[in-house]
Amino acid sequence: MTNTPIVLVPGFWIGAWAWDEVAAALRADGHKVTALTLPGLDSADTDRSKVTMSDHVDAICEAVRAAGAPVVLAVHSGAGAPGYGASDRIPELIAAMVYVDTGPAKGALDPDFDAVEKPMPSLEKLAAEENLSGLTKEQLETFRRRAIPEPGAALREAARLTNDARLDVPSTVVCTGYTSEQYKDAAKEGQAWLGGLTELRNVTYVDLPTSHWPMWSRPRELAEIIGDVAKAHAPGLLPLPRSRHR
Repeated sequence: MTNTPIVLVPGFWIGAWAWDEVAAALRADGHKVTALTLPGLDSADTDRSKVTMSDHVDAICEAVRAAGAPVVLAVHSGAGAPGYGASDRIPELIAAMVYVDTGPAKGALDPDFDAVEKPMPSLEKLAAEENLSGLTKEQLETFRRRAIPEPGAALREAARLTNDARLDVPSTVVCTGYTSEQYKDAAKEGQAWLGGLTELRNVTYVDLPTSHWPMWSRPRELAEIIGDVAKAHAPGLLPLPRSRHR
């Protein structure tokens, strides 16, 4: 029996490299892993003026199709929006979703953003906006040095959602910067970046208290969670019960 292939998608300002430790741990455990760099995030010199949300959804769908079998699609932070869009586009090719400190976004993340791109803020400002618990100075410096501006359209455009089959894709929300209870409360309040949580039919919450970038602060634990999902959805196995809290 083979495990379900895994596709890893990073959030704002980072590329496939951000998943290196998680991907290595998963591969060491026998998983087939693809880490993706979304369009516009490959180089500081890239022209991001024409990169759209649809381009990000297309890139994820292409990586999923290339895996050759239904995958576990793990999306981090800002990638929750195109990730949910991909689950709408090709739900039959996604065995399960894993939302890493993010959720299935409905609507634009920042509809009023009107610039071509959004650079990563200073580390000082980032510390005021996000949970950096467990990140070393070296990791933060690497983040700052390698960060690429986010295409503006990724913030102001919404992924197109038309296929209700996405609602039955089993989904795990790994809650790191906030607790699972805070996630549930925020979804009930109508926050767009978590909008799909109120409509998905099979959601599991996993608490992993750490930074907003758990692939750096707790990579082995995050790899174990994603790997467990892949094993649970391996071909020939029955699906897990619809609700589980860990």
